[in-house]
Amino acid sequence: MSDADTLVNKLWSYCNVLRDDGLSYGDYTEQLTYLLFLKMADEYTKPPWKRPSPIPEGYDWPALMSKDGDALEVHYRKTLEHLGKQHGLLGLVFRKAHNKISDPAKLRRLIADLIDREKWVMVNVDVKGDTYEGLLEKNAQDTKSGAGQYFTPRSLIDAMVECIRPQPGETIIDPACGTGGFLLAAHAYLTNPEHNPNLTREDREHLRLDALRGVEIVHSVTRLCAMNLMLHGVGPTPQELEQLRRDLIADGHKEDEADAAIDERLPVRTDDALRELGTDRYKIILANPPFGKKSSIMVVTEEGETDRQKVSYEREDFWASTTNKQLNFVQHAKSLLDMHGRAALVVPDNVLFEGGAGETVRRQLLRECDCHTLLRLPTGIFYAQGVKANVLFFDRKPAAKEPWTRKLWVFDLRTNKHFTLKTKRMKRSDLDEFVEVYNPENRHERVGTWSEESPEGRWRAYDYDDLVAREKCSLDLFWLRDDSLLDAENLPDPDEIAEEIAEDLRSALEQIEEILGDLQAGAGSSMEAM
Repeated sequence: MSDADTLVNKLWSYCNVLRDDGLSYGDYTEQLTYLLFLKMADEYTKPPWKRPSPIPEGYDWPALMSKDGDALEVHYRKTLEHLGKQHGLLGLVFRKAHNKISDPAKLRRLIADLIDREKWVMVNVDVKGDTYEGLLEKNAQDTKSGAGQYFTPRSLIDAMVECIRPQPGETIIDPACGTGGFLLAAHAYLTNPEHNPNLTREDREHLRLDALRGVEIVHSVTRLCAMNLMLHGVGPTPQELEQLRRDLIADGHKEDEADAAIDERLPVRTDDALRELGTDRYKIILANPPFGKKSSIMVVTEEGETDRQKVSYEREDFWASTTNKQLNFVQHAKSLLDMHGRAALVVPDNVLFEGGAGETVRRQLLRECDCHTLLRLPTGIFYAQGVKANVLFFDRKPAAKEPWTRKLWVFDLRTNKHFTLKTKRMKRSDLDEFVEVYNPENRHERVGTWSEESPEGRWRAYDYDDLVAREKCSLDLFWLRDDSLLDAENLPDPDEIAEEIAEDLRSALEQIEEILGDLQAGAGSSMEAM
């Protein structure tokens, strides 16, 4: 068992004790986030670092350790409230934080017996980061919490990163970053000596401070991402941010200006990524935007509250106005890319075949970008059950008379493939063939495995003219014979079949509700006009 596994099991075992008090896995992970942050900040104030503490005196780790009983619970609650009003990384981690551990004895045990006994700063960054990611995955496995929607299988993330091959000095963004899986996989790839044996000090500092950016609409998830990145050594430290703030104020800047400058240095922020394009462009986009087709959007107000409004995004850089979130993310990714930038997006099947705005987006994507690869994913790999998804790879290109997409290469990893999260999880090795034929070193020298002589090949190319001639320019491409349709013995498990039926029904219901909402909105507007 690895050091990370030992730490995960140690921390997670205590969660079972707290479950008796009604604490969810997500609540427990949040409480660990607050306490680990305070403990590590305190460790940096001691030799050999001797750094000034970014935590206001009286709200730091020693203050917590000095309390017991009801006084500890009261002080912990006040600490979270006070730190949540701060700016920078403190505000990002502690904003709207609440104590969920009502039993003072159990809170004391978590603080004194589990957190305080470890020297977290001395723990290897990989072990520390893997420990926290292990907790996040355990949280994702708790289907009741709904946290699985923020967790993409690590095997898929790693394969996507290996295909994109980020290089030192490039900037990478995930506009739907969840807990930071794509960003950390890119970081791991870039720091792997096998890929980059000669990283300079400047390369490492760029990677730590400037290379990785994430946007997440749910603040409670943003805080998990921020902590995840910090434990992996990504982003400025709390001490660096506090020193920057003092320097800016000493140079004559107002406090709110200094706070705004600090917030811009953070690698992740809470926002609706689709709200506006902004001015920054990126070389690489890696993302798994949230599934679900809704006719309303979540708007984050200046006060940090969220409000659901029935509205589509009216952006001049979009090819089509639509309430389909996934289609909007595809359009947003195109605009967010630097010229010749590379994107890999996980998208549900409806992005491939939906008409109307969907057709417009696909035709424009094929024309204006080099949409070169589609990976059809198997079912049973996401914690959100019944999801049918794909990975779309494309590069942004400058304006041209001729379409940029010459061929779309498709790899079918879905037909006759059966994975489950419980008994047959998809491993990285299951994606080896795809990464090999993707040919990251030179994707312009690809060789298909399908032909009329080899009808079982999973890798084939479609020419641009053939794609745009298809009804609605559908990219819902498949050619392999599905054995489960021919052989009753190879049918998927009844649970899987039932879940697919349920997902189809949910999708149909969402579309009906969308139409009903549009009709009601139209009727309301007509009444107001009268």
